Amino acid sequence: MKVAAFYHSLASCWNHGNAHFLRGVATELIERGHDVTVWEPADGWSATQLVAEQGPEALDAYRAAYPRLRGRRYDLARLDLDEALDGVGLVLVHEWSPPALVARIGEHRDRTRGYTLLFHDTHHRSATAPAEMAAYDLRHYDGVLAFGAVVAENYLAHGWARRVWIWHEAADVRVFAPRAEPRTGDVVWVGNWGDDERTAELHELLIEPVRRLGLRATVHGVRYPDDARAVLAGAGITYGGWLANHRVPEVFARHRVTVHVPRRPYAQALPGIPTIRPFEALACGIPLISGPWRDDEQLFTAGIDYLVARDGAAMQRHLRAVLADDDLARALARNGRATILARHTCAHRVDELAAILRTLGREDL
Repeated sequence: MKVAAFYHSLASCWNHGNAHFLRGVATELIERGHDVTVWEPADGWSATQLVAEQGPEALDAYRAAYPRLRGRRYDLARLDLDEALDGVGLVLVHEWSPPALVARIGEHRDRTRGYTLLFHDTHHRSATAPAEMAAYDLRHYDGVLAFGAVVAENYLAHGWARRVWIWHEAADVRVFAPRAEPRTGDVVWVGNWGDDERTAELHELLIEPVRRLGLRATVHGVRYPDDARAVLAGAGITYGGWLANHRVPEVFARHRVTVHVPRRPYAQALPGIPTIRPFEALACGIPLISGPWRDDEQLFTAGIDYLVARDGAAMQRHLRAVLADDDLARALARNGRATILARHTCAHRVDELAAILRTLGREDL
């Protein structure tokens, strides 16, 4: 089947976590014999910021890591949907797409009836900015893929869509797997500072526990202002800057434990949604300690797959325990990865997508 996906970016993961899951799903579809094209805006902010900060070679590194993935850049004013969607059987449109594009594709689908059309939501705006989501015209879409039950409920409650399926993110285990690397540090965190959505949480659950325990720690990510970098330095934490997502497994392998610090909108407004980072960390076989979030959909088993730190004191206790007890660290790493392999890989999600399409009468994915 020919598949077309309209996302903010395939090539850039600079402050753009949706690229992680998209790459894994696209790879899985290609491995199963499907023809996948990802359309991304020519002026997308993620790729623009990446090139401005890291240079065009950063995009070349992505292409080397994912040689089979194919992206095409579009100018919305010049995009010919008849050409772009010729012979396509499935179209996925991500919720960061411009409302004008979302509407145009819906109108094209209504006119041609030639493909299945699904909207994909992987963000908290359905809960935190419902007026923005109401601007999307989904009348001619076959349904919505929501990355958590709360998001699905929001679509139905607001009447934004007739059909919604829960489609969680997952790990691309072709990329995210244990690696053999020399250990150079104790704690690593990969995540962006951005938007003041977890500033207090980062201080309580990462910076202060590391400082008090005197651990060797590294942080990777973007949008760290000068004052944030100064705080990290004051706690003895190395700021490593932007890290290409496909290089995360080797960085995890150089450290003994990682943490997850949920953004406030997910922890408070969207319980049950862990975002992509915990999936990837567990897939890499590194012990994970998470800040509090409610696993309402029972994706993992707290205390078995990972540990939960309700506050800074608990994080400090858990870090000390994992770093001192090799058996505990190995058990967490083993259990977490086993859960990913059993339930949460991109192959599982493509299987789920195929089942969704079957309910819509399409049997060829």
